[in-house]
Amino acid sequence: MNVLHVCANPKPTEESVSKQLAAAFFGKLIELRPDVELVNTDLYDEKPPFYSYELYKSVWYPVFDETYTPSKAEEMAQNYAVKQAEAFNAADVVVLTMPMWNFSVPAIMKAWMDQILCPNLTFTGHPAEGVKPLHKVKSVVLLVASGGVYKEDDERDALSRQVRAAFGFIGIDSLEIVWADGQNALFNMDSDVRKEMAMEAAIETAEDIAELEIEAVAEAVAE
Repeated sequence: MNVLHVCANPKPTEESVSKQLAAAFFGKLIELRPDVELVNTDLYDEKPPFYSYELYKSVWYPVFDETYTPSKAEEMAQNYAVKQAEAFNAADVVVLTMPMWNFSVPAIMKAWMDQILCPNLTFTGHPAEGVKPLHKVKSVVLLVASGGVYKEDDERDALSRQVRAAFGFIGIDSLEIVWADGQNALFNMDSDVRKEMAMEAAIETAEDIAELEIEAVAEAVAE
């Protein structure tokens, strides 16, 4: 079982609720599957570049013009994307750890997504054939913390919608979400007890989903 963990939180674990969710998730995962192949990518250590015109030309021009040959500069613009896409394509499960910032994903996570969601890296694209995956990812697990409290299908939640749409585009329909909300008193006037209850419930859910992911991958491999 191969798992790619991509973290977009600059805080140390003791100050980061989303990283504490990740610790619970991976603690249970490794307890149940000590042989798991885990690749960790901390985006604040391996910072993605912003999507550039050179990257755009190198990945998209050949889709519409098979004779197009990227320049050296355009090929070099793919260096980060190629490395990250290789790790992504090899994973059975991708785990994304992040806080909600301004109702969506942190910019550094969006930059990473922009790098890997490119034709001929994680999918093939052709006007006549549509999109076909190049990866073997069976599901994405989202580990999130937010200051405010969000109900299911909350219109303010651009984070999970963006992740679901982006990875659904390349054929990943399974998205599991673990969400510790109400973690900032400025946005949540409930007591500290409510905050701790939300955190404890999210940790328990993270451990449960770790077990479910193992079962799901085992079933998919057996098919």
